[in-house]
Amino acid sequence: MIKHLTEFIHGLVNNKKVLILGYGREGRSTLPVVIEAGGAAVIAVADAKPVKDGLPEGVTAITGEEYLGCLNDFDVVFKSPGIVLDREINDYTCNIVSQMEVFFECFRDRIIGITGTKGKSTTTTLLYHVLKSSGKDVLLAGNIGIPVFEIADGMNDTTTAVLELSCHQLEYMDVSPHMAIYLNLHEEHLDHYGTMAKYTAAKENIYRHQKAGDKLYCLDSLRPHETLPADVYTFRCGACSGADYSLSGGTIYYKDEDNGECEYRIPVGDIKLIGEHNYFDIAFVYAACRDCGVTDEQFTRALLSYEPLPHRLQYVGTINGIKWYDDSISTIDETTIQALNTLKDADTVLIGGMDRGISYKELEQYLAHSDIKNIILMEASGKRILEEIELMKGEFESPERIHYVQHLEDAVSLAADITGAGRSCVMSPAAASYGIFRNFEERGEVFKKLVSGMEKNA
Repeated sequence: MIKHLTEFIHGLVNNKKVLILGYGREGRSTLPVVIEAGGAAVIAVADAKPVKDGLPEGVTAITGEEYLGCLNDFDVVFKSPGIVLDREINDYTCNIVSQMEVFFECFRDRIIGITGTKGKSTTTTLLYHVLKSSGKDVLLAGNIGIPVFEIADGMNDTTTAVLELSCHQLEYMDVSPHMAIYLNLHEEHLDHYGTMAKYTAAKENIYRHQKAGDKLYCLDSLRPHETLPADVYTFRCGACSGADYSLSGGTIYYKDEDNGECEYRIPVGDIKLIGEHNYFDIAFVYAACRDCGVTDEQFTRALLSYEPLPHRLQYVGTINGIKWYDDSISTIDETTIQALNTLKDADTVLIGGMDRGISYKELEQYLAHSDIKNIILMEASGKRILEEIELMKGEFESPERIHYVQHLEDAVSLAADITGAGRSCVMSPAAASYGIFRNFEERGEVFKKLVSGMEKNA
């Protein structure tokens, strides 16, 4: 099926000057496909960083701080999602496309796309795992870390591609997947989008261009106001919620055309995913799998064998009598609240990171009346939260619970001293890691090393 893709790209680039914008993993996977497609008059790559690896003969490199200034020198630009354009896309004379958009043009009828502010990776990998375990012909790619061109050769007439889709991948898309899962929406990435409306618009591209016969699974509050040609299935917490699927007490309730009122009980005591937010993600996966022909028995078997991704409320271990949890994936207040609601024995929470200017009012109100004994704030966002809590004055119960330290190392050291034996400490930052760590994964690994180091030094 790679032939179908290369033929499409040939038609796109034939006799055109082509630029690969961004030479990370996606750009490196785009270049050989463009070369194989043939027909391009000129091919170049552009990146802020020097291109260390040798490029194929005839391919030139444009690097340095001014690399974005060359786009209009080309006819077709393959943009990597991590690249932020310095003007509106319609202000360019070149045709700016993406690897994801091209893949959708070729295979959209066999794509299940998943987006949402939080829960994308868990939902995507769980959906892939269930379908694969149930004998389906399925491939995994997207924002999970696998460029879609890397799976194109495996696409055949029966293959389903399960793709995690970020807002950056969806931002300029004018084609939507056959099956779209829209999990949730929270204030995020405002440093890039500027307004919540622009961020929301990017996310909504997951369904905006769907066709008759397509399916959209979405949070009830995110149901599109306009009438869509796609079939829409809504989700809400609480039994008898009025949504198509509802979750209550670990049970998924829904209506079946043949059997009427139905339910599926998640084996919560036997799976490694914990927390109501994860059970809600399972409800989305369950609905999509039902429409893909997966039986309840197959679903349960796959659910029991699923291994959760790291840094998502991951149990690190019990060291010096304290249970440590790594929730480095948390970059907004809602996910920190979810973590604390899940860990009923949490004594201490570590909060803070890069300050992107998002609101922390919901988290501050939650902490004000919570029974968390130790609230350790750190870095720039932690400092802002501290200042905002101080303005709450008498509204914040037992303000002596609050501690501020500079960095994660200081926070872990303090947590080890003040967390009660037999209780839990969770790092759930409610903030991005950029400028301090390369990404949330590195932050989580550093946290685990700091915790493990205490055992060695005990």
